[in-house]
Amino acid sequence: MYTTPDLRGHGGANAYLRDCASRSALDLLANKWVCLVVGALARSPMRFGALRRLLDGITQKMLTRTLRDLERAGLVDRAVYPTTPPQVEYSLTPLGESLGTLMSSIRGWAEEHMGDVEAARARYDERAARPVEPLDPGTAPASRRR
Repeated sequence: MYTTPDLRGHGGANAYLRDCASRSALDLLANKWVCLVVGALARSPMRFGALRRLLDGITQKMLTRTLRDLERAGLVDRAVYPTTPPQVEYSLTPLGESLGTLMSSIRGWAEEHMGDVEAARARYDERAARPVEPLDPGTAPASRRR
């Protein structure tokens, strides 16, 4: 059995290892709101209210948390302008811009293949609703014959 080598001692990362720090980056990127916020900011810098209006369904609390997480990770820059009341604008950092391309591709894939995914789910649900039938040993795939 192949085991992925631990490259951390050689200056690399290996997200398949439980203690690898790159997993925290994956945790951040796996959030749907992160994907959508980064995608929105890839278009242009935006104020909080404009982001909230664009991201249908996000709560103020979740948007605040997502923006803070992205700022902490160095992906988003928060600029406060000295006006009354203060205006705050969010933009992607160069690191965030490099992620923006990837997130746009993921969002595009989801939009393009949503029909395929929904059809697959419907087929799965239909099969799962049927009673289980034992396989005929003569017709079972070779991997199941032992």
